[in-house]
Amino acid sequence: MITFIGDFECRADAKGRIVLPSAFKKVDGQDNLCFVARKHLFENCLELYPYNHWEELLEQLRKKLNPYNRKHDQLMRSFFKSAAELPLDGNGRFLVPRRLMEQIGAERDVVLVGIDKKIELWAQETYNSMGDNTEILASLAENILGKDETENF
Repeated sequence: MITFIGDFECRADAKGRIVLPSAFKKVDGQDNLCFVARKHLFENCLELYPYNHWEELLEQLRKKLNPYNRKHDQLMRSFFKSAAELPLDGNGRFLVPRRLMEQIGAERDVVLVGIDKKIELWAQETYNSMGDNTEILASLAENILGKDETENF
């Protein structure tokens, strides 16, 4: 099972390639690791899915969407429009298309953040500006996870 953990500051080389941190390479254990990147739906970052997890997401979408429904078709088009395959080269680097980097305002300095089965790619400045707000995390955890279903209020 894949679980990406941690955040890593990275710098794209002159050609725009980013080295995948070794901690993330070890997680999957595949020889021909390939990611699919797409713009995050809610945040100003990219989501990088290992290809096998991407296939699982697509299977979930296929079960819920009808290709003969215009709204469903539009959702699929928009979902795929901002996606790109990112194979790792022999040196463990991947190249994110410029159009995707521009969508999140990233230049050379980025942060890769492990979030369970995916990696988020942030412009370093954007990521650092968020800071670590433990109060927000505590409040979210309490509101989402802290409810006891046996309590009657």
